[in-house]
Amino acid sequence: MEVVHPEFAPDASLSREEMETLQRDLADLAVFADDLSFDPGTVRATSADDAQIELGETSGDESANEAAPVVAGVDQAFVDDRAVSAIVVLRDGEVVERVHAVADTEIPYIPGLLSFREGTAVLRAFEELSVDPDLALVDGSGRIHFREAGIATHVGVMLDLPTVGVAKNLLCGRLRDEPEGYMSAGERAPVVADGNVTAPDGTVIGYALQSRQYDNPEKRHVNPLYVSPGHRVGAETAADLAWQLSAGYKLPEPTRRADAYADEVKARVRSDG
Repeated sequence: MEVVHPEFAPDASLSREEMETLQRDLADLAVFADDLSFDPGTVRATSADDAQIELGETSGDESANEAAPVVAGVDQAFVDDRAVSAIVVLRDGEVVERVHAVADTEIPYIPGLLSFREGTAVLRAFEELSVDPDLALVDGSGRIHFREAGIATHVGVMLDLPTVGVAKNLLCGRLRDEPEGYMSAGERAPVVADGNVTAPDGTVIGYALQSRQYDNPEKRHVNPLYVSPGHRVGAETAADLAWQLSAGYKLPEPTRRADAYADEVKARVRSDG
């Protein structure tokens, strides 16, 4: 994929203040509303015959596959001071491409500046794709971010690609309606801006989504995911898509598969030195 806004390229030489200013400019350009080339209701985790399809296999319904949206899952791993970005692309639950890229990490992990540490590897991986995704789910935050510009927003704006951030922890904001007890699979609770977020107080910036739960969460429970719009996706649609792409695991299928592929590439990079 081609970069549409190279002026936002992650630059580790910038000062922290300059990075934060760049993120505010990104957020001003980001679209936190649905601007999709496909019907969100057609997105699903598995193929039409509900089978788990591996790379190179087909579901048998070629016309359905070709009409389905192309969804990319993006995840990262680390080998010493190098970031490994892995992308797995699915159409109708079928894996159609896997690519990766490796780049040096030039700054340490700083909450709120993740894209400046990992973004270069992510963008290089997107350059390796031979297919253009209709949507990307990125491991990390989108609008649930101090300056409304997490890594999903950063990548989405640079590529002008609809993106959704899927994070395991809540970076900022607060739950508007604290659930009573543990949520059941499929339940969600709005995450709203507070004094730590640049959006007006009370703005819905994402959702806590219970993508999986045990039958008795009092004994053993799964924590929710924190799903937020990155670019060209609204908050509610972002949560809908993450849920529709779940297949009985905590992570949505695209990011679950990208996570596994990132570990595979990480082991290879480590063994190669």
